[in-house]
Amino acid sequence: MFGTLTVMSMGSPDMTSVSVSFEVRRRLNSLKAMEGVTSVDDLLKAVLKEHRLNRLRAEQDSIRSRIRELKKTDIEAVINRILEE
Repeated sequence: MFGTLTVMSMGSPDMTSVSVSFEVRRRLNSLKAMEGVTSVDDLLKAVLKEHRLNRLRAEQDSIRSRIRELKKTDIEAVINRILEE
């Protein structure tokens, strides 16, 4: 939906918090219009949801990789080693 999130610097170091706030609002409204959502709140909810889903997908990939590694393990050898100790 949103593609890659790009972190950009907000203006110059001389900008006040009010001017940064206006710039953030302007950019959020632009994104809102491009994505076709009705409010900035809905936009932020959608961005957060997508971020969380991406984190879950990465965790899922990690777990799948660990499961594949477990399949390669000789369980009998592990059990025998534990019993020998």
